[in-house]
Amino acid sequence: MRELCPETELGWYALQVRYQHEIRLGQLLQSKGWATLVPIYRQNRQWSDRIRAIELPLFAGYVFCRFTKTECRYVEDTPGIVGVVRFEGQPSAISQREIDEIQTMLAAPARLNPWPFLRAGDRVRVERGPLRGLEGTLVRDGDGSRLVVSVEMLQRSIAAEIDPGIVVPVHRRAAGGGA
Repeated sequence: MRELCPETELGWYALQVRYQHEIRLGQLLQSKGWATLVPIYRQNRQWSDRIRAIELPLFAGYVFCRFTKTECRYVEDTPGIVGVVRFEGQPSAISQREIDEIQTMLAAPARLNPWPFLRAGDRVRVERGPLRGLEGTLVRDGDGSRLVVSVEMLQRSIAAEIDPGIVVPVHRRAAGGGA
C-alpha cells in the first residue's frame, strides 16, 4: 500500500540511480543531510586466480532516501540520480512498515540475497529468532526455505534463509469482509 505524505512530512522514497552507483549516491545524499538506506549483501565472485567477497546492493538501481515532497527537486538534482519513483506523476512514499522490515532483516544474522518479486504464495509471520514479527512469503529453495519480503512499489524482493519451523501462517481477510 502506498503512503501519500503531505508536502512537509518526511517520508521514505525510492530513488532510481545510475548503474552501480547505489552505495556512492547513498553516501553523497547522507553528506547532504538526508537519511538513506542502501541495503547490501555479500557475494563470492570467482576470478581466474582467486575468489573474492564483494558487496552488492539488494535493490540494484535504487537508493531509499527520507525527505519531504518539497525537497524532492533538490534530491533529484544530485548527479547520478535518474529520478524519484512516482505514481500518477507524484513522488510515491514507501511505507514505513516496508522500510522497518528491510532494516530488521539487515540487522539479523541471516544471509540475505535479492529475490524475484512474488505476488502469490503463503504469507507467514516469524514467531521466534532475530526476524521475530516479520511477515513475508515462505518459499522453498532447494533443500532450504527462505522468508521473502517485498517492496510492492519497486516490484523487488529480498530473501533470508529461515527455518520453516519458526513461522506461522498469516490469515488475511478476504475482500468484502468475512473472517
